[in-house]
Amino acid sequence: MNLPLPSIVLLLFFPGGLFLLASGLAYEWADRKLVARYQNRIGPRWFQPLADVFKLLSKEEIVPAGAHVGLFHGLPIVALASALTAALYVPMVGFNASYSFKGDLVVVFYLLSAMTICIGLAGANNISRFSIIGATRTLTQIFAYEAPFLLALLGPAIAAGSWNISEINAYAHENVWLIVAQPIGFLVALVGLMGKLELPPFDAPEAETEIVSGALTEYSGRGLALFRIGKDVELIIGLTLIATFYMGGLTNPLDWLWKTVVLLLVAAGLQSLFARLRIDQTVGMWWRVGALVGLLQLLAIIVGRLVGPLF
Repeated sequence: MNLPLPSIVLLLFFPGGLFLLASGLAYEWADRKLVARYQNRIGPRWFQPLADVFKLLSKEEIVPAGAHVGLFHGLPIVALASALTAALYVPMVGFNASYSFKGDLVVVFYLLSAMTICIGLAGANNISRFSIIGATRTLTQIFAYEAPFLLALLGPAIAAGSWNISEINAYAHENVWLIVAQPIGFLVALVGLMGKLELPPFDAPEAETEIVSGALTEYSGRGLALFRIGKDVELIIGLTLIATFYMGGLTNPLDWLWKTVVLLLVAAGLQSLFARLRIDQTVGMWWRVGALVGLLQLLAIIVGRLVGPLF
């Protein structure tokens, strides 16, 4: 779906820029509200995420002793900028991607990984034992969830015969929903996204009862706000990618809205059903199971494409 609007409007306001930030905060509220209702709690009011961000932006940012000042201030900016840049190649809100080229799926995958790397480096940049432990857990968990998440995205890409997200979107729209043809890949993608974002039960890297806030323990003010907004933006992009690849593609705003909300309902349910996993369970179990089943399905798709023309 094309929009007859100037590029600067598309990038800064809708469907990128300010809309992406606002929708990220809205989905954060929806996720927290759903988890609360699943657990028979009331949950936050609709403006709570926005109020939290404004409060953090207005607070003083204190650089802890021993931290590199440039990295301390720069990492949150890089994390948010990477997430916002990834949105340029994704069919946000069901519209055509702002930019598209062959192989943009690989670029988006690396841009989404930048958030986790920046959080890990932010923790390692501090001398706090809580930050260092959180950074270690974050960088350890990235290896357990990035590879399965990538494998889950490669399944539809191979089925479509393209590494271009827009072409995969068109293929998914014209054929049967790939959640039917590749159900394992869908499950691996959804769980992998939750692990990337350190959502419960995969929140060992920022376990409040163990290590305060993990890698971001020493962050306050603007830095913490940027990291938080970056995670919200990455949540939106991740849900959009899964809906694009596995739920028949995205063709209009209503299509995007109901499919991403359904995915959010499922993710919130998984957060409510399971208690926090230990870091060894989070990493070891999912690496063995998630990566293996994702690889097996990927091999099955490749064999199917090779054998199919022979019959």
